[in-house]
Amino acid sequence: MTSTDVDTGGRAPNSLVPSTAVDGTDVYSPNGDKVGHIDHLMIDKQSGNVAYAVMHFGGFLGMGEEEQTIPWRKLSYDTSRDGFVTDITKEQLDTAPARGDSGVADRDYEMRLHDYYGMNPYWI
Repeated sequence: MTSTDVDTGGRAPNSLVPSTAVDGTDVYSPNGDKVGHIDHLMIDKQSGNVAYAVMHFGGFLGMGEEEQTIPWRKLSYDTSRDGFVTDITKEQLDTAPARGDSGVADRDYEMRLHDYYGMNPYWI
């Protein structure tokens, strides 16, 4: 079977990307300002879908960066920028719900996070 014979389920053949290629990808506002970059992804073990991107923002030359978990569906890939675009503002990142000691694996935190960003939870 050649690569042209592979059933991609309606996706473009190059629409899949390894998670390591997403790490470090820049995130931009709709007007093109750089907001931050993806540090890593959080994948739901049951569904296999990406649930969150953990984004780093702020700081200077990697010093003093902050980290925030954002719902994956708040990002869209823009090929012209070779990065992701989000409507999340710096102010929203600064005041987003803080993770507890259990991290993202806390359903109460996840609910607060989705409510904060005005999104339905990924598991519904």
